[in-house]
Amino acid sequence: MKIVSLFSVIRGYNIPVIILAQYLSAIFILAKDKPALETLLDINLFWIVLASSVTIASGYIINSFYDSKKDLINRPNKSKLDRLVSQKTKLTVYFALNFLAAFLGLLVSWRAALFFSVYIFLIWFYSHKIKRYAIIGNLMSTIMTILPFFAIFLMYYKDIEHSSSYIVIFSHAAFLFLLLSIRELIKDLENILGDFTNSYQTIPVVYGEKVSKYIITILSILTVIPVYILIELDDVGYMDIYFYCCFIVLIFFVLYLWKSKSKVQYLNLHNVMKILIVSGVFCIVLIEPSVLIHGKKLLVSMDVSFFKML
Repeated sequence: MKIVSLFSVIRGYNIPVIILAQYLSAIFILAKDKPALETLLDINLFWIVLASSVTIASGYIINSFYDSKKDLINRPNKSKLDRLVSQKTKLTVYFALNFLAAFLGLLVSWRAALFFSVYIFLIWFYSHKIKRYAIIGNLMSTIMTILPFFAIFLMYYKDIEHSSSYIVIFSHAAFLFLLLSIRELIKDLENILGDFTNSYQTIPVVYGEKVSKYIITILSILTVIPVYILIELDDVGYMDIYFYCCFIVLIFFVLYLWKSKSKVQYLNLHNVMKILIVSGVFCIVLIEPSVLIHGKKLLVSMDVSFFKML
């Protein structure tokens, strides 16, 4: 049971999704002009993805450590399972994972090691201090979720030749940022009782539920901007279907949001955002589905003109 408990603490069910998201982002967005096989077999990319996963796992541990009292109210069942592992054991695993992440970064370069060392510090600082404060806590949480993708971006930015490519990449990041920001605010609404009891100054606690709903509505509308840029400036393939579906879901999402008052209703909204984000990861493949259908990018040595005949 302790292994299950530790798996729950590090949210092991999230790690495979993060790994998949990083690899798909590298293949279809950041290094889309390179053969997919070359990207998949890139050992430096492997170390960075592994270091990111280890760092995120350690982040969940330290977050659980500081939120233990709050989780007794917000997530009583999960809290009971997490408590099967002692705080001492959690901290031991936390420091071991941090050292491992820094070492994996060092296998790539000293810059990568420095990046993950700073990332580890930011996660600790957020869990210990920043997450208790409104607005800045939400912003920092969202930024730290995106940072692992920034680590991969640093690997390939020298290969990006056109300024329009930078706009496309940052539009993808902006869309993800908006969805994650909405999810964070919904999570705060869901956990408002535990946050209030433990003096967490979140947006719903400080400014109220109505203001939080206004902000979520505005963020939902703003998703139109990065999606418009992506569809106009880049060929996102069949992924535009995902974006259109997102708009439809977000319309009903906002309508349901304004009718929501209970924890269960906010939990439903939270789950909707999780589905949108996770499905977005898998839908990255739709940018160039020929990779799956024909293995087009996997055939490194084939001539480009041959691919056009496929």
